[in-house]
Amino acid sequence: MMIQVLKSKIHCVSVTEANLNYMGSITVDEDLLDAANMIAGEKVQIVDNNNGERFETYIIKGERGSGCICLNGAAARKVQVGDTVIIMSYALMDFEEAKHFKSSVIFPDTVTNKLV
Repeated sequence: MMIQVLKSKIHCVSVTEANLNYMGSITVDEDLLDAANMIAGEKVQIVDNNNGERFETYIIKGERGSGCICLNGAAARKVQVGDTVIIMSYALMDFEEAKHFKSSVIFPDTVTNKLV
């Protein structure tokens, strides 16, 4: 049996930009991607702690060290700059493997989005 489990999580970062005139996705500082074991193109779920929105999109690499968290395209309508979001990705794995799997979870500074 295969199940979905949390693979990676960037917990509580601030939205720095919302760009409606882009083709969609979320742009994330490359330092955060590396620390959370995420990659460009990966499907993610976004949860907005300010308004309760939950939606899916894919990752675009942002400038390393910038603290960038930018929702693009239609997703830009679901957030406001300054909102606190959680970014999560999941993996499909065998039930027995999942019992021993350890998710990558990071807790950046909630104001600067930098690793602490």
